Amino acid sequence: MTNQVLVTRSTLVADLTRLGLGWGNVVCVHSALTSLGTVCGGPVAVVQALLDVVGRHGTVLVPTHTPGNSDPSRWSHPAVPAEWWPQIRAEQPGFHPRMTPSEHMGAVAELVRTWPGAKRSDHPQVSFAAVGDRAEEMTARHKLAPAFGDATPVGRLTAAGGRVLLLGVGYDTASVFHVAEQRTGRATTVEHGAATQAEGNRRWVTWTDLDHDATGFDELGAAFEQTGAVSVGRVGAGVARLFRAAEAVAFAERWLTEHRP
Repeated sequence: MTNQVLVTRSTLVADLTRLGLGWGNVVCVHSALTSLGTVCGGPVAVVQALLDVVGRHGTVLVPTHTPGNSDPSRWSHPAVPAEWWPQIRAEQPGFHPRMTPSEHMGAVAELVRTWPGAKRSDHPQVSFAAVGDRAEEMTARHKLAPAFGDATPVGRLTAAGGRVLLLGVGYDTASVFHVAEQRTGRATTVEHGAATQAEGNRRWVTWTDLDHDATGFDELGAAFEQTGAVSVGRVGAGVARLFRAAEAVAFAERWLTEHRP
C-alpha cells in the first residue's frame, strides 16, 4: 500500500479555497509542481484550478523571468571567457514577450505564459505573464528600471490589493519583497544589459538598477508569518502560503531597513 494521494483539479480547487483564495482575486503565483504530489493533468490541472477559484473577474499572475538574457560579464554559473562577451552581446536572441520562454520559473508559470489570452510584460529579464480580467493592466508598460517599482506587475499587484500564493516554494521566490527592496534601496546598484526584440529590430540595451538580492528573504518571510498575516495550509501534498501583497511590502520595508545595511 502507499500513502500517495491523487491530486486533481477539483481537489486543488477545494484546497485553494480553504486556504483563502477567492472569487475576483488578483494573485501572483510562485510554484513548484513537484511539491503538489501526483497531479492528474499536471500543470494544466493546476492552472485550471487557479482560474476556477478566482473566476472570470480574477487574474492569475506569474513570474516569467529570463535571467540568462543578461550581460555575460556577470555570468558565474558557469562563467564564460571575456573574449566571448562581445559576440554574446551582439548575437544573444532578443527578448520577445510571445516567443521567449521563461527560465527556472517552473511548469505552471511557463504554461500560464502560453495560455489562451495570456498577456506578458516586456521586461527582458524580469517579465511577468497574466491570465484573467486584469491581465493587460498588470503587465502593461514594464520599464527597464526600476524593475520592481510601483509601475511594474508586482507594484500594480500591491496597489490593487492583490495576493501572493507560494505553492510549495519558499519566501526566497516572493517577487513582492523586491518591491520593498526597491523602495528602501537596500541593494547595490549595478549596470544591467540584455537583448531586446521589437518590430523586427534586435538590439542590446543597458540600464542601471538595483542588483536585486533575495538573500535573507526566507528569514524575512518567517518573521512576516509570525505576525499572523499569512494563511498556511496544504494544497495537494505540499505546503502553501497565501498573503496580501501590500501587507508583505509594508512589513518588508521595515524589516529590510533594520536588517540590511
